[in-house]
Amino acid sequence: MLNKSQIRYCLDMMKEMFPHAKAELNHQNPFELIIAVLLSAQCTDALVNRVTATLFEKYKSPTDYLSVSLEELQQDIRSIGLYRNKAKNIRKLCQALIDDYDGEVPRSKTELVKLAGVGRKTANVVASVAFNEPAIAVDTHVERVSKRLAICRWKDSVLEVEETLMRKVPKKEWSQTHHLMIFFGRYHCKSRNPNCPECPLLELCREGQKRMKKENSL
Repeated sequence: MLNKSQIRYCLDMMKEMFPHAKAELNHQNPFELIIAVLLSAQCTDALVNRVTATLFEKYKSPTDYLSVSLEELQQDIRSIGLYRNKAKNIRKLCQALIDDYDGEVPRSKTELVKLAGVGRKTANVVASVAFNEPAIAVDTHVERVSKRLAICRWKDSVLEVEETLMRKVPKKEWSQTHHLMIFFGRYHCKSRNPNCPECPLLELCREGQKRMKKENSL
């Protein structure tokens, strides 16, 4: 397992590689962000952005999503994976916003996870990006990078990964760490073809060293 000084080095290198790492889901307010994050489950941000480019022109508020039929909303997001369930959750979320929060997205993660389709990861993203609250949202990229670099253990659950990162990274850097790890995992330490030969963290990465050794033996 990496110690805090090694983790510090990793994060500093990631920042050098991706100095402008930030949320890539296009949005103009917390409501658009929560819809975009809900749509992004098991889907790329690029595809979500293509869909929301027109979706957010048509739907401006929770009331707008409830003013059309479920079938029409499903058609509007049909190119998104799991679009049927996501359309149902969007409508339930919008109804809850109107009924319980005066049409506004709540700031509290405790309240956010009460909304349909909103789990801990989505709540952390919204709290961090929309409301500037320190949070580490663990998606597939953050989990993969954390485990490959031995910041966490391979057997750790998503919640355990989040808790470990929260312990080992200063709170003021939680949100930035989330974005850095996403960019590092999305564009460098990819799931199937990680760029180990050119990785500045190879000397600390046992997983990368194993991959390199295996490739060199072929």
